[in-house]
Amino acid sequence: MTNIVWGDVRSKLRGVVGENNFITWIAPLGLTGIESGVARLSAPTNFIANWVNRNFADPIVRALNGAGANVHRIEIAVEARVPGATAAKTMTGAQRVQETLGKSSDAPALPASAPTPAAPVTAAAPSGSEDVAGAPLDQRYTFDNFVVGKPNALAHAAARRVAEGAAVTFNPLFLYGGVGLGKTHLMHAIAWELQTRNPEAKVLYLSAEQFMYRFVQALRERQIMDFKSLFRSVDILMVDDVQFIAGKDSTQEEFFHTFNALIDQNKQIVISADRAPGEIKDLEERIKSRLQSGLVVDLHPTDYELRLGILQQKADQNRKAYGEVSIAPDVLEYLAHRITTNVRVLEGALTRLFALASLLGREITLDMAQDTLADILRSSERKVTVEEIQRKVAEHYNIRLSDMIGPKRLRTIARPRQIAMYLAKHMTTRSLPEIGRRFGGRDHTTILHGVRKVEELRGSDSQLAEDLELLKRLLES
Repeated sequence: MTNIVWGDVRSKLRGVVGENNFITWIAPLGLTGIESGVARLSAPTNFIANWVNRNFADPIVRALNGAGANVHRIEIAVEARVPGATAAKTMTGAQRVQETLGKSSDAPALPASAPTPAAPVTAAAPSGSEDVAGAPLDQRYTFDNFVVGKPNALAHAAARRVAEGAAVTFNPLFLYGGVGLGKTHLMHAIAWELQTRNPEAKVLYLSAEQFMYRFVQALRERQIMDFKSLFRSVDILMVDDVQFIAGKDSTQEEFFHTFNALIDQNKQIVISADRAPGEIKDLEERIKSRLQSGLVVDLHPTDYELRLGILQQKADQNRKAYGEVSIAPDVLEYLAHRITTNVRVLEGALTRLFALASLLGREITLDMAQDTLADILRSSERKVTVEEIQRKVAEHYNIRLSDMIGPKRLRTIARPRQIAMYLAKHMTTRSLPEIGRRFGGRDHTTILHGVRKVEELRGSDSQLAEDLELLKRLLES
C-alpha cells in the first residue's frame, strides 16, 4: 500500500515542483511508512534530507493527504539504501528507467520490445551503496542511434573506448563543437553503455550549470563536505557545457579540486564544451591546462553525406511513429543540401513534414517540403562570402591566395581564378563590379568573361564539373 501511495505522490509532485527539482530532490526519496500522522521518508544523504525538509516538506504533506493518507508532517532519515534499491538490481534496464521516472501517468512507458538501456545515470554517495540522480538521460541518445561520418568519426571512436569501461590512455576526454553536432548525444551514449556493461558503476552525468547550482546550495546550507564526498566518490564524472563555469571563481576552484581528486584516483572524466579549452574566455589557466592534458576532439560541422545518413535514419524512425508515410527520395537529398548548420533543426524539419503528411494523408514531395519549411530554409540559408570562395578554391587547387587575386595569367592560376569568379557570381548576392573589386580591382567585364568561360567548359570538361560540385558542397557545409 505504501508503494502505491508513494507512486501517486511522486506523480503529483513532479507537476508541482518541476522536472529539475523532481529529479534532483524528490526522485532519490523513499517512503518507509506512515504512523500517527507522521510520514517517514528515506534519503541517501544528509544534504538531500536537509534541503527537502526546508523546501519541499509542505508540498509533500499536501500530496500525501491528496493521495488519501492522513499526514501532518514528515520525518526524513538517511539510509544506506533507499527502499527498493535491492530489487532494482534484478530489474531490466527499461524497468529501472521507468522506476526512476516514477510510476506516474505522465511518465513515458517503454515498449516491451524496445532495447533496455540502463537506469538514468546516477552518482554514488560516499558510502558507495546509495544512488543520487544526476541529469536525466535521453533514451534516444545511444550509440545505436548515432550516425557516424568523417566529421565525427574520431569523437565516436574515443567515446566508444571510454564506454567500454576499461582503462584508457587519455583522461579526460574533452569533446567540443558547435550546437547540434552530437556532443550531448555521445555523452548520453557513453553513460547508457557504461551502465549497461556495469550496472554497479557509479556514473554521474550533469551539466556544468547543475554542478554550479549544487555547489552554491551546498555552500548556502553549510553542507560542503557532503558535496565534496559525493562528487569525489564516483567512478566516472561527465560534465556537459563546461564553458558555463567560466568566470565563476568559486565554482572553478571546486571543479579544479574535484577534477584533480578523480584523476589521482584514476577515475574517468568526460567533458564537453562549445569550443576548445584554450578558447574558453575567463576559464582559469590551470583548468585549461588540465583539460588539454587528455584527448581533445573537435566535432566538425556535418558534411552532406553525414546529413543524408542522419535524415535516412530519422525517416525510418518517423515511419514507425507516423505510419507508412510516403516520401519522395529527392526530399532527403534536398534537405541535406539546404539545412547545413544544425542537426537538430534538420531532424525537426523532417519530423514536421511527417506530422503534416500523416495528418493530411499526403505524400511528402519536394514542393510540399519547400512550402512547409519555408521559414526554416530561410533561416538556415548559408551566407557564403567571396573571400571564403577564394580561400576554398585556392586550397583545392593548391595555389596561393595572393596569386588568386594578383595579376598572374598562368593557366594553373587563371582557371581556378575563373572558377572562383563563377562561384562568387552564383553563390553570393554581390554584383559583378563588387566581385571584381575583391579580385584585385578587376573590371566587371573580366568577371563576366570568367563566368561565361566556366559555363562553357563545364559541359565538356567532366573534371571541371566535378570540381565545381565538390566546391559547392564544401562551401554549403
